[in-house]
Amino acid sequence: MTSVVLGSAPAFLPEPLLRASSVPGKFALMLFAILVFAAIFGLILFLATFFKGRSGERWQGMLFALPAVGLLAVGLVYPALRTINQSFKGRTADGPYSLDNYVTMFTSPELLLVLRNTAIWVVFVPFVATAVGLLYAILVDRARGEAFAKALVFLPMAISMVGASLIWKFVYEFRPTSRPQTGLLNAIFKLFGLETRQWLLDAPLNTLMLIVVMVWIQAGFAMTILSAAIKAIPDDIIEAARLDGVSGLRMFRYITLPSIRPAVVVVLTTIGIATMKIFDIVRTMTGGQFDTSVVAYEFYNQIFRFNAPGVGAALAVLLFVLVIPVVTYNVVQMRKEA
Repeated sequence: MTSVVLGSAPAFLPEPLLRASSVPGKFALMLFAILVFAAIFGLILFLATFFKGRSGERWQGMLFALPAVGLLAVGLVYPALRTINQSFKGRTADGPYSLDNYVTMFTSPELLLVLRNTAIWVVFVPFVATAVGLLYAILVDRARGEAFAKALVFLPMAISMVGASLIWKFVYEFRPTSRPQTGLLNAIFKLFGLETRQWLLDAPLNTLMLIVVMVWIQAGFAMTILSAAIKAIPDDIIEAARLDGVSGLRMFRYITLPSIRPAVVVVLTTIGIATMKIFDIVRTMTGGQFDTSVVAYEFYNQIFRFNAPGVGAALAVLLFVLVIPVVTYNVVQMRKEA
């Protein structure tokens, strides 16, 4: 969980580095960070030489894990605790503790709309993206030109969220029907004699239009993972099923789907977590306007635009709480399959 409470810079850094705003100053800060990293890594390697034998290997492992644990504590655990603390306070850090921010989150009409939008994203994106990826993986499996076909579907994964949002913003571009169209979707509508429309203005249609962008991006990821899982199904199982007269949908239902179930779970949960944290698409395409805001974007708004850090922290905590069960379920399933 990302901290939403801004603190002062670490006091152990030299004063020029604390206020580095020029290009040379930023390069000096980067060089300082590299030197610190090199010094810590060298110290670990030096200390590791003192541990020998089987018991020494355990201490070596702990020694090498120590910097990662420290970074997690500083960059994740501490900010998470500060965020939780802020969620029970108001606009000032020294204010009294209360549940007002959480009450506001679940009673304010604007924030309830944000929660509804997030629920729509979480319901549609993982299942639709996984279904599209699975369908495509089955259709192109062992087909001629399979590698090229998969590359085309996977290509959106190589594009940043912002880049993909800009592409689809042009696809949804609106102009009156009487004028030449620059947006692909409205051009198609006009070609068939239909009226053009404002795809990103009308709620809740605009939320679904944003969801299409996320599905377009994540379908390639789903296709790649599920295609690998399908190819991992033993050939003798498939041949035995065919000898028994199983084919078509029955083959998919009784052989393919049960065999790739762990991969399907991983894809669903991974895309689900990414969907809960969606920010870039909403920020780029609508700026959260026209009833399209989601939790990850709204806590940014509450903190940096509306000066309501308590409400923003409460939204961040809610997002963190929603992600925990999904991650836990994913870990449990992976351990069962190990």
